[in-house]
Amino acid sequence: MPLYQAIVLAIVQGLTEVLPISSTAHLALFPWLLGWKDPGLTYDVALHVGTLVAVLAYFWRPWVDMLSAASGLGPAENPQTAENRRLFWFLAISTVPAGLAGWFFESAAENQLRRPELIATALIVVGLLMWVGEHGKTPKTTLRQVNLVDSLLVGLAQALAVIPGVSRSGATMTAALFRGVNRETSARFSFLLSTPIIGGAALKKGVELLHQGIPPEMRLPFLVGILVAGISGYLVIAWLIRYLERGTFKIFVVYRVALGVVVLLLGWGVRHT
Repeated sequence: MPLYQAIVLAIVQGLTEVLPISSTAHLALFPWLLGWKDPGLTYDVALHVGTLVAVLAYFWRPWVDMLSAASGLGPAENPQTAENRRLFWFLAISTVPAGLAGWFFESAAENQLRRPELIATALIVVGLLMWVGEHGKTPKTTLRQVNLVDSLLVGLAQALAVIPGVSRSGATMTAALFRGVNRETSARFSFLLSTPIIGGAALKKGVELLHQGIPPEMRLPFLVGILVAGISGYLVIAWLIRYLERGTFKIFVVYRVALGVVVLLLGWGVRHT
């Protein structure tokens, strides 16, 4: 794998895994549009590890607080300890649907569902749903206001991200908007909820990679992929959280719909040439 391709795809991963525009779609579309070969399992593991590093680096404090509270290490009399414990179990329960979807449908998602027309349709549909969600009321402005029903519905939405083009962050943030969660809080909850899934995917693929080994020619792209995806992902998380304090999802709606239309037109053009 050429090093420049490793850098480009790692930047694409760092941007699109965080932004609600679907990393799976972009990582499938870029090689398709540019005529690049599939980078394979080794590089896929690097991108997952890089993304996991980015999310943990930004949200390490909330995870330390939640894990401490859930394990009984936090001060029992502190109300924040109870809030952290509650949020931890909400996240744990809400992770189950996506975990099951990934376990049973990963193969189909990586093969049969990666057709450009399906990716384009998912980009457009979720983009339109995001636009509708933008116009709802958002009375829930903090994570402590997120309840179990909110968590479960957002978790079910995350399970749909197994379909390329849906976007894990796009589906979860949109579902949170429909539940009356404001934009910034929906992003924070989405990233926290994605952490176990990204970690699980990295672990599962990492075990597969251990049996195959890293080919000598992929060792440098592997390290570069982790580093670039991690740095770009961290920077984009920081930017998005700040942006959503005052900004809206409209730019992502427009991008998703426009990209979906372009992919449909390109696919139609290829079939008719």
